[in-house]
Amino acid sequence: MAQRALPLPAARLGRPVKTAGAQPAVSGVVLLLPDGEADSHRRPSPLSYALQLPLARTLARAGQDDGLAAHVVHYRCRGWNATDAQLAADAEWAVEEVVRRYGDVPVCLAGHGMGGRAALRAGGHPAVNSVLAMAPWLPDDPSVEQEPVKHLLGRQVLLVHGTNDARSDPELSFRLAQRAKKANRDTCRFEVHSDGHALRQHRAEVVALAVDFVRGSLFGRNYARPVADALAAPPPLGLRMPLAAGFGRSLRR
Repeated sequence: MAQRALPLPAARLGRPVKTAGAQPAVSGVVLLLPDGEADSHRRPSPLSYALQLPLARTLARAGQDDGLAAHVVHYRCRGWNATDAQLAADAEWAVEEVVRRYGDVPVCLAGHGMGGRAALRAGGHPAVNSVLAMAPWLPDDPSVEQEPVKHLLGRQVLLVHGTNDARSDPELSFRLAQRAKKANRDTCRFEVHSDGHALRQHRAEVVALAVDFVRGSLFGRNYARPVADALAAPPPLGLRMPLAAGFGRSLRR
């Protein structure tokens, strides 16, 4: 007898990342969207979730005084799955869940790899005020319709990509950033020289960039000079901004 496939679990939010000390009322939320696969109906890998926890903890600590809550999203399955765009649908569900739990607070979608694509696709939700796409995976197929960008109008958008990424072509994220910049001037993109898909080689700088962007976009804090310059610069300058070594140390104000 053929064995029936078990139903996939529903998408869910991971528990809010805890930080030491008193927790102020939540006034902004960052949702971490893990990497995934182009086509797969398998359950998500626990590793992809775990890989987002260090960044979630760093963001939660950095934004504690601002009232930042950080959650890592658990997808229903690990695949985008063509026009089903399941990871983007799960990201949209997660934003709705944030609204249900916390009310009218601004949300930043921060995704890596396929999660970066999900963040960009779900960024049009009314509660989303910013999108951080790290090494976003984008399709390189002329038969596939281009990723939409007009829905990003009114959001702060930052892409960051390693120049040696062998899994997610950095040139594709540059082209998407070009189109997004035309629709939404509040778009910029940073390049991490010689880094790969996991952005490990310059991890400290990438994390510092994420912290600066999330706190600036959600709570109106001043962006670091490189981020402000990248947002203000015309293309292609603001879309090929190099992420300088020591970026994190330069943020100690």
